[in-house]
This record gives sequence, C-alpha cells and structure tokens, in this order.
Amino acid sequence: MWGGAQREPVETAPAPSVRDDDPLYDTRFRRLVPRADWDALPEDVRRRFSKRLTGQAVATYSGEIVWTRLSRAGWLLAQLCRLIGAPLPLAASGPAPAAVAVSEERRSGGQYWTRLYGRRNAPPQAIHSAKSFVGPTGLEEHIGRGFGMALTVRAEADALIFTSDHYFWRLGRLRLRLPAWTTPGVTVVTHQHLGHTRFAFDLKVTHPRLGELVSQHGLFRDG
Repeated sequence: MWGGAQREPVETAPAPSVRDDDPLYDTRFRRLVPRADWDALPEDVRRRFSKRLTGQAVATYSGEIVWTRLSRAGWLLAQLCRLIGAPLPLAASGPAPAAVAVSEERRSGGQYWTRLYGRRNAPPQAIHSAKSFVGPTGLEEHIGRGFGMALTVRAEADALIFTSDHYFWRLGRLRLRLPAWTTPGVTVVTHQHLGHTRFAFDLKVTHPRLGELVSQHGLFRDG
C-alpha cells in the first residue's frame, strides 16, 4: 500500500499473463476494485498484487527512497508514533537505499509488509505492518499495539491507490473507530507502474487543518 522526482518513461516490454485459474493466483486485492478497472491495470501491477505467497515464500522489492518530507507537525507525529512501532519515516531525507519484503500472515489470511529504509547518520529504519482482508472496506492495515486504518482501493490508469477511510484501535474482538479529530488526517499510498518490473511508491499524510504532514517518494523494481 507509495510529485517531486521526474519519472522515467514507461516501457512496454511484454510480461507473462496472469490467469485466474492459476493455483498461485491471489484474488484478494482484485476483489477490492471493479473488475473492468483491474483488467485495465498494467500486467506488472496485476501480477504484483496477485502473487500467492504460500509456505515460506517472500516477495522482495529493491530501490531507493528519493525523498522524504516532514512538516514540523509531521515530524512530531512520527516521533509520537514510536510508541506504537514507528510506522512513519522518522526524519526528512534525500536519496537513500530501500527494500520491501512481503510474506503471508497465515493465522489471519493476510500479509506482513516490512520496509527497510536506509539513513545517512543512523541504522536503517524498519517499518512493519500487516494487511488483513477484513473490515467494512475489505482491507485493513495494522501498524502496531492494536492501531490500524481501514483502506479503500481504487485503480486509475497505471496505478493502484490506497486511501485511509478511518482509523481504529482493536483489542481482541473489541474494535473502536477513532474520532476524526484524534487522527492524523488522510493517508494515501500510490503504487504506480513505471515500466517492466519498475514502479513508484508515494506516501502522503494530509491533515485537514495542518496540511501535508508527510510526503515520501520512492522508486523500486521487482526482486
């Protein structure tokens, strides 16, 4: 679930097709968007979000974070979020190496996402989250200590866009929706096709009064 740097021209190299009847085909993301919109996405994007990670399989992506921008309020938010596992970048930065690993979370039928971001004067920051295909929107991202956000998903041309619908706190079977005034605002993550095996990741967190808190732009490739 990702402006600024100039993106490379889109390549059109062909890729093997993805079939619904393939035993390694995962339909969980596909079911979150209208079928026609899904079918219009580039083949690489559909394959990336249709990979069944069975057993000990791990999908990996390598690249760089081109830039990370934090407002003063965004920096403060990131530090406060250390209490629940540091799900946001902790400092503004320029180009830095990055890697992402995705594996199956077999207990709930979701996925673990681990992001490793290099930092110039500190050890890499590891950000952990878990996606579950449940809840009122069909997709939730759990970020630590019971906190998470429900996400809506839409497909637009060459991108999948994940937008926070609301935030919540869960303890066992208890799930409390957080009032809007207690949350950081709207989180948007964009996964955009850049050509064969390559994609851009953009993260934006925007508060209704404080404006843009966090903005991050990264470039990645499969494997």
